[in-house]
Amino acid sequence: MAKVPKPNELTESLLEKPNLLRGDQPKQTWMETPVEFKPGNYCHAGKSKVLETLKFPNPRDWQPADDDWQLPDGWEKIILEGFRQRLKKFRSFKLFMDICVRCGACADKCHFFLGSGDPKNMPVLRAELVRSVYRGEFKAAGKILGSIAGGRKMTIGVLKEWFMYFHQCTECRRCSVFCPYGIDTAEITMMAREMMHQVGVGINWILEPVSNCNRTGNHLGLQPHAFVSSIESLCEDIKEITGISIKVPFNKKGADVLFITPSADAFAMPGIYTMMGYLLLFEHIGLNYTMSTYASEGGNFGLFTNNEMMKKLNAKMYAEAKRLEVKWILGGECGHMWRVVHQYMDTMNGPADFLEVPKSPVTGTVFSNAASTKMVHIVEFTADLIKHGKLKLDPSRNDHWHTSWHDSCNTARAMGMFEEPRYVLKSVVNKFNEMPEGTILEQTFCCGSGTGLNTDEFMEVRMRGGLPRANAAKYVMDKHGVNLISCVCAIDRATLSSLMQYWVPGMEVSGLHELVGNALVMEGEKWPRAMDLREDEPYDYEEPEEPEEPEEPETTDEASPEGGEADG
Repeated sequence: MAKVPKPNELTESLLEKPNLLRGDQPKQTWMETPVEFKPGNYCHAGKSKVLETLKFPNPRDWQPADDDWQLPDGWEKIILEGFRQRLKKFRSFKLFMDICVRCGACADKCHFFLGSGDPKNMPVLRAELVRSVYRGEFKAAGKILGSIAGGRKMTIGVLKEWFMYFHQCTECRRCSVFCPYGIDTAEITMMAREMMHQVGVGINWILEPVSNCNRTGNHLGLQPHAFVSSIESLCEDIKEITGISIKVPFNKKGADVLFITPSADAFAMPGIYTMMGYLLLFEHIGLNYTMSTYASEGGNFGLFTNNEMMKKLNAKMYAEAKRLEVKWILGGECGHMWRVVHQYMDTMNGPADFLEVPKSPVTGTVFSNAASTKMVHIVEFTADLIKHGKLKLDPSRNDHWHTSWHDSCNTARAMGMFEEPRYVLKSVVNKFNEMPEGTILEQTFCCGSGTGLNTDEFMEVRMRGGLPRANAAKYVMDKHGVNLISCVCAIDRATLSSLMQYWVPGMEVSGLHELVGNALVMEGEKWPRAMDLREDEPYDYEEPEEPEEPEEPETTDEASPEGGEADG
């Protein structure tokens, strides 16, 4: 792995290098500036065995820094034909190619541009990397006038630009919030990545999880027995901490609910504490649910690969729901799983008419917003339980945490889920402060490592991209004493942990249901329950001493039990 500069070194590099944010002008036009691959600024290429497993084109072992990318003969025609097909299939893509007026409203809204100062990380210019080929290869003016009309041909230099900069886009869609025409730059990134995959150009950190999920049902490629073992291990931890014994049902037919969550919740820190919170919640309300060892992953890296793979991985959840004959699906804390379900499900897999419209078996609430997908977000479910007074909560159990909330891009901007998580959070903690306006809600800053970019060899770029979010976190730490950022995205939990360790030491990261699990007052729990799910000691009290057994008086043949003389 490339050496990652220290925070002060990275900050100095931002201040010393020419930067458009300070009004500095580049010495060359963007079309004249080639990309330069060096350790730390690119992700490793997809491995040949992974592409073979997926039956993707042109499997071979290569790296972006290689001079020869080993592309197939006629690769330019392959990409252009893919371009033509997508223009015809996706009306939005064609629209986004045509309507941009390059007003620059999005220019300074991308976290990667703010963290790098690279002009090609401005959303308008990143999209221009594709749009210029559209003009040069498909529009009469571009074909005739070339660069004068903003057009250019598909070349190896262009392909390298695509690889570099469409893997410095997390598809967070923050730029789209500010676009007066509503251009969704994330859709352009998705199309560019799809076209690159047609000639075997992609990154391993995306393709290997996709391959694993396609093969075993989860990103890590774990077999069913390993998945069960991990969950059972967490149940043992729960018993040790709380005294509560939980038996998780797997592959149970006829349950009310199929619960699916990202596999990171079962294996990775700090996600495991979120999983423990889920399990305590379900035990608390007596939910009739099951988990599947075959659909053991809610995350969908197909979103970062191509539409067909996204459709296939989404379908596995519904296939399991049908096999297990459940009524509806409850989904855990994930970002891209929910963007796929909320935005693409109906047009990809169609309405799940074999399932029932979700209805809470505890409160009776009908989740009409999920009438088509039949899948409810755990935050909506928990917020409804709290609203109806179905949970016994003690927020003081989280008093060792002073919290703030990170709006995860896919649940916030893509789903509009703003109030529900805050309602739940404020119900289980006593100390909460928002990060500054302009960094939350619709305008939330990305973690800087989404869409499969959370790989170690890419750490410097990740730390640059995460700088705007880290600045907001540091602000609330310094002003209010915040020591915990909470969120509802598995990737965010993993990547924000690294980001905070780098930029804001002392700031921890959690899932929302970890804090719910801490606050739940469980029937039959240990008293006092002196540990939260991280086995910290949050309570300021002493264990009560066990009452001493009264000493038995010494007796003799001459003494009576009352201490008098014995009868003679």
